[in-house]
Amino acid sequence: MYVFEDCEVDPRRLELRRRGEPVHVEPQVFSLLTHLIRHRDRVVGKTELLDAVWGYRHVTESALTSRVKALRRAIGDSGGAQRMVATVHGVGYRFVADVRETDGGPPAADGRIPQRIRYCRSADGVRVAYAVSGSGPPLVKAANWLTHLDLEWTSPIWAHWLDGLARRHTLVRYDERGCGLSDWDVGEFRFEDWVDDLELVADAAALERFPLLGVSQGGAVAIAYAVRHPERVSRLVLAGAYSRGRFARAATPEEKEEAALDLTLGRIGWRHDDPTFRQVFASQFLPGGTRELWDAFNDLQRATTSIDNVVRFLDVFAHIDVSALAPRVGCPTLILHSRGDLRVPKAQAQELAALIPDSRLCFLDSRNHILTEDEPAWPVFLAELDGFLA
Repeated sequence: MYVFEDCEVDPRRLELRRRGEPVHVEPQVFSLLTHLIRHRDRVVGKTELLDAVWGYRHVTESALTSRVKALRRAIGDSGGAQRMVATVHGVGYRFVADVRETDGGPPAADGRIPQRIRYCRSADGVRVAYAVSGSGPPLVKAANWLTHLDLEWTSPIWAHWLDGLARRHTLVRYDERGCGLSDWDVGEFRFEDWVDDLELVADAAALERFPLLGVSQGGAVAIAYAVRHPERVSRLVLAGAYSRGRFARAATPEEKEEAALDLTLGRIGWRHDDPTFRQVFASQFLPGGTRELWDAFNDLQRATTSIDNVVRFLDVFAHIDVSALAPRVGCPTLILHSRGDLRVPKAQAQELAALIPDSRLCFLDSRNHILTEDEPAWPVFLAELDGFLA
């Protein structure tokens, strides 16, 4: 929840209130408002705003100008006063009002205790957001594909994960650079930067020794961190993880051709903001999901970062290779993997189990890359996790 002047902005409920009364704004205006607030430490360029609000749909700057005008009117500002939204001519806009962040009040009606979102800054100046929820001994979750600390909290894709992981632990998770509440405009992406981000968050949260969970490509980040800091990682849990990205593990000419095609289709599909492609993408992650769940997955991805960043993420993910690091993991490791995973084949879990010395592999009866709340594999996942961490 963001509070400034007489306004309250609740990104979870997509609500703007003034003096306690709801103010109706178009979705694009609300997206513009939240993006400016989250990046209020700097001037946000017009191109970034066009990308964040409209993606790669062709719109003119006049569309942005009209939404800024509507935004100012909604929050009680104006182009003349510019008390909250300032124009930096020739560059873009900056949110200049004093903002107070709150947890949004008392626990929700469902009894969930709100998460606590904080920020830390990397050596190269990138702001990284992290969240703390639950109570008990720490459990750190490495960032995975397109996280968003705020939107995940109520997402049907991730909310049950967050509640399940925080039942017996203080869960610490974060948005890696380039997405979510962390800085989006960060220049070059490198795999090592994401390992550095995990290191940064562990230091900011003052964690000395803790179990570490890596989901999907977050597993590779977790492996690299566990090798870098064996004294800090007590146990390692890898879920739907892999040691080598699709391009890195392609051995035959046919596999290399398929990997190149997959990457090319991904770049084209995302750059053209093609909903048909995103639907295919969602079905790979959640083949056992409903149409509503696929739509929720698509909406979450679309709100998490810019399309430019998605394409860059895909490139780095495809070339990940920690196969040389995996044998150096020195802590007990649990590998959980859906038997019918379409996005990351079970052969990748078997490879991890063969590479990591003190590891145990457990297959789950699911086709989903991300386990859903109502499938039988989900309580099995939690039971295996609890037993391993006990």
